Amino acid sequence: MAEPEFTATGVRIEKRLRSLTRAGQVRIRDGRVQLLTSYGSEIDSAPVQTVRASKPWFAADDRALADLNGKRYTLTLGDHDPAPGEGGPPAARRFIEAVRRAAGRGG
Repeated sequence: MAEPEFTATGVRIEKRLRSLTRAGQVRIRDGRVQLLTSYGSEIDSAPVQTVRASKPWFAADDRALADLNGKRYTLTLGDHDPAPGEGGPPAARRFIEAVRRAAGRGG
């Protein structure tokens, strides 16, 4: 089994104003983006080529937007990468770059 191309844990996942999980997971693996609850249940997933990831204009640096299957999710990741050996989600910027790289759109 191949290693995931990107994994973030401890991610707050919201859809509109509704919080779906406060400690979820975001994975890019085998050409798919997956949003998971803290228990590993799938919230949504889509082929990476169809996912749009972006940075909201007027939001904190730890936020990213992800459009999967016509639904927009707000992801609250870290505002900076954690120190080596330290827990915590990676920066939102890294998620956006990982989606673009995995979809072949550059990074």
